[in-house]
Amino acid sequence: MRYTLEINGLARQSLLNADGVIEACFTPGRYCMEISAAAYKNWRFDLEGLPADLIRRGIAVPDSTQPHGLKLLIEDYPYAADGLMIWGAIEGWVRDYVNQYYPSSAQVCSDRELQAWYAETINVGHVELRNEDWWPTLAAPEDLISILTTLIWLASAQHAALNFGQYPYGGYVPNRPPLMRRLIPDENDPEYAVFLADPQKYFFSALPSLLQATKFMAVVDTLSTHSPDEEYLGERHQPSTWTGDAEIVEAFYKFSAEIGRIEKEIDERNADTKLKNRCGAGVLPYELLAPSSGPGVTCRGVPNSVSI
Repeated sequence: MRYTLEINGLARQSLLNADGVIEACFTPGRYCMEISAAAYKNWRFDLEGLPADLIRRGIAVPDSTQPHGLKLLIEDYPYAADGLMIWGAIEGWVRDYVNQYYPSSAQVCSDRELQAWYAETINVGHVELRNEDWWPTLAAPEDLISILTTLIWLASAQHAALNFGQYPYGGYVPNRPPLMRRLIPDENDPEYAVFLADPQKYFFSALPSLLQATKFMAVVDTLSTHSPDEEYLGERHQPSTWTGDAEIVEAFYKFSAEIGRIEKEIDERNADTKLKNRCGAGVLPYELLAPSSGPGVTCRGVPNSVSI
């Protein structure tokens, strides 16, 4: 959470605000937030965890005999394969932590601060959806483990997979322009003949203006850059000062070791020529969920929480 609250504040001030970067640099313009609001109506917290999300999207099917309770329908799917390893590590760490302090349902239910936090999350943070029946209950240790694992996954690995590849893909604007100033004409459009005469020239004329492109490139460069003092998943500077509970420190070191093992396995997968979606001619290795990174734009690295 080191930078997350600050980033959220800056996003409301400069990115999501009226006439801000999003409205100025993307095709929907002033309708960007309206589109997001419409999509939010179908948002469900109980489907935001990785296993539930993969099943919802048809990438996996429930299978109680498999780890995480699912079977991938596309095994060579780097995001899912790497993500499930990280999800499992987060879940194990959260389980160790919760079981240390909330070993019984009675302790979960009687913790007024914990219950108030969850009630505020639903009734204030998601006031429009507060009456939906899909909200998980918070009445047992397993409930708390599931809720916290989902929150940590979203703020760490899920954000990293979506965020830190932006500049390599979009920094060269013709590769993925954020907006187009002209539509592709159909046969009845007066501009159709102009388009047919020189499609490349027409395409370039539709790209963002120099000012729009420069602003977009600067923003995605900033968003994709790791800070030199970043803390990545499994890292904690001086964990002994974070908690005096020896069992929790030991559990954290176990989690850190598992993250290190996962990173090595990701490297091995990226070198496996049998995995055609991450290794081979013309295929980039999938490193967006590789936990560690150096500073700058690296297209890898999973910070502990939302960070740029």
